Amino acid sequence: MVKVARAALFAVVPAELVLAVLLVSGVSLPLPVVAVTEVIVVVMLVLEAVTAYRLYAAARRGGADRWRACRAAYEQLVPEQVRRIVGFDLKGMISLALWVARRRHGVPDGATAVSYSRAQTLTMMIFLGAMVVELVVAEVLLRAFGAPAGLRAVVLVADAYTVLIVLAVIAACVTRPHVVAEDEVRIRYGAFFDLRVPRERIAQVRQVRNFNESGTVKVDGDRLAVAVASQTNLVLELTEPVTAVRPLGRRAEVRTIRLFADDPAAALAALRSRRLRC
Repeated sequence: MVKVARAALFAVVPAELVLAVLLVSGVSLPLPVVAVTEVIVVVMLVLEAVTAYRLYAAARRGGADRWRACRAAYEQLVPEQVRRIVGFDLKGMISLALWVARRRHGVPDGATAVSYSRAQTLTMMIFLGAMVVELVVAEVLLRAFGAPAGLRAVVLVADAYTVLIVLAVIAACVTRPHVVAEDEVRIRYGAFFDLRVPRERIAQVRQVRNFNESGTVKVDGDRLAVAVASQTNLVLELTEPVTAVRPLGRRAEVRTIRLFADDPAAALAALRSRRLRC
């Protein structure tokens, strides 16, 4: 039943969005089509609700409190990849608030924050500016061609949301730096990646210069690269593997980690000083 509910969820949400866009755009649809579509949507929503309740009730019978039971039902009903994407958006919005407040996330007292966003911020700001220009141009062109107000509103909301997401990515990279603490090294990339490495597992730290990294978070065998603008400049060699969870949930055991820091010399000094204290 969970598989059926998941399939229905993925089918109904896009269909409802398409129908809504057509209706606000002024497209005249036959009444039977609208009626049948809405009946199907209602049936699917009832199916989702029944499935969610059964999962919740099963968790409650297993001894979970209400919050844990709700969470268990949510995690079983919604695939991990979808949950993580929703989480990216939520963390991005929180990062925007932190950016405005000039605060950082997850940097405790006594820890050293290692920034990594400087190499990509200018490029992303240029890209953001181009997106704002595209938003304005799209609105002007749609008005010139006499597009319905509903359609223009849909396009405007979609473009504005895209601009907001890019801002959130920039904010997340600025407010969620790598962290060198007494007991661990936290390696991050914005809201998308977060790996905690126990300090005692770090055997060696060295500075390098790689300009040809492919992808932002990539695993090759037991080697992990967390790159910024196709660059890494620090390498951590571990005594035993740690589990890295990639952005969409895939897991890998890694023993070598390449990462990027805006000031690799300062980051190297912080990493080595922490190791010497143990």
